[in-house]
Amino acid sequence: MRKIVAVIGDAKIERPSHKFDIAFETGKLLVDNGFRVQSGGHAGVMAAAFEGAHSSKNYREGDTIAILPGFTASTGNSYADICVPTGLDVYRNAIVAGASAVIAVGGGAGTLSEISFAWTFRRLVIAYTGVEGWSAKVAGTKLDGKFRYSFEDMIFPASAPEEAIKILLEKLPLYTAEYKGIRMGE
Repeated sequence: MRKIVAVIGDAKIERPSHKFDIAFETGKLLVDNGFRVQSGGHAGVMAAAFEGAHSSKNYREGDTIAILPGFTASTGNSYADICVPTGLDVYRNAIVAGASAVIAVGGGAGTLSEISFAWTFRRLVIAYTGVEGWSAKVAGTKLDGKFRYSFEDMIFPASAPEEAIKILLEKLPLYTAEYKGIRMGE
């Protein structure tokens, strides 16, 4: 079974721009390496990552999954293969962050919430440096002092898509813990 990696970030970006290029190449490289790509399914980084996924020589229908905030599947971007309308508004960010790993490209408060959920769910989180937004602010840090894993664990910084994929391929097999809900005292 192919793993799903969420690409998260700004809902509005310029095209062309550095953020667009990073998100596009990340989506492409994810599918090149056998992953599916998940996002919130709208514009910006989400659409750029899906467009990149579609450009991969390994692309297959179903490789891009949009977890939408509303009840209407047609609100997904034109590169979304599978649209999941949740009706959960921003609370759907927890579902986006439930992917096997999360890669953040810039982003505002919504992206920060997805990063926080991914951290809580004990997922591998990779965050781009060199771009404006939350990914650069949290890259190389731990969001809190709670124990997650006995190996080196942090929000891994990446400066380029090739580096992000290298981290993903190296670290993802280590991230095996299942989130079992809030437990007091842990």
